[in-house]
Amino acid sequence: MLKYVWFLFISSICFAQSPIDKAEIFISTKKFVNAQNEMQNYLKSNPDDEKAIELLGDSFGYQKKWDNAIEQYEILRDNNPNNANYHYKYGGALGMKAQSISKFKALGIIGDVKRSFLTAAKLDPKHIDTRWALVDLYVSLPGIVGGSFSKALKYADELEKLSKVDGYLAKGYVYEYDDEPELAEKYYRLAIKVGGSVTCYEKLTNFYDNQNQPDKAIGILEASQEIHQRNAIHYQIGKVCADYNIQLDKGEKCLNAYLANHSAKDGVPKEWAYYRLAQIYRHKKEKSKALLWINKAIAGLPKIDIFIKEKALISGL
Repeated sequence: MLKYVWFLFISSICFAQSPIDKAEIFISTKKFVNAQNEMQNYLKSNPDDEKAIELLGDSFGYQKKWDNAIEQYEILRDNNPNNANYHYKYGGALGMKAQSISKFKALGIIGDVKRSFLTAAKLDPKHIDTRWALVDLYVSLPGIVGGSFSKALKYADELEKLSKVDGYLAKGYVYEYDDEPELAEKYYRLAIKVGGSVTCYEKLTNFYDNQNQPDKAIGILEASQEIHQRNAIHYQIGKVCADYNIQLDKGEKCLNAYLANHSAKDGVPKEWAYYRLAQIYRHKKEKSKALLWINKAIAGLPKIDIFIKEKALISGL
């Protein structure tokens, strides 16, 4: 009897889900086509439901259907001119479209992207995502079309007032691209000190990687692993060791640990760890072991060009 009552209770919850709830669940589980279909059907009889329009735009965005996403966000922006988030999403979709087309065509869009973000920032002085978007925009654009490190730093300052971690990360990002590595390192380290999240450690690790300082990158990864205990960090350490031909025993140990504890949440398929082990054994001149691991990588993912190239390098030992 209790099992039957429990079944009815669960069933009632499932059937009580609204189309909006279903779409949000689909998006959270990365079933973006399902979310799109759910919202398109729902909007046929509820064409003015703004939450549904937003979710439809989001589902298009996740599928990189930028024109479709822009259309939905434009409706929301026009109907709600004082809503900062709608201006931000419209500008974001436009910006992503600009990245997917020719540079010449993108020039005609950049002005609208900038206006959308600036409007969102003005409407909501506490909108963190908009300020990040402006930092990225001003850093990425050439000076001739409005790029400006000083303006990027202005919005990084605003971010710092809202969130020290975001502000420090933004300043590290700006100074890194402005070729001021000492200042970039300073602010990335401040972000770790204040926030200490996985993202903070990743930013400094990537910075050292870009600066061709692999030993420092490994040191930061090891510090992150001590705190966060994430299996994915084992792979990252192994990757740096393999790419730079340094600390090979440590890289081998970390990659084996990654494989022993691998799960889907780690993100990187096992085949990439096989490839990194093959690299390490190639560096060690251990041809038979290198071939063993690269063959495992190719067997799992046969269409990855870099795996094929690695096998050629190993075969030439």
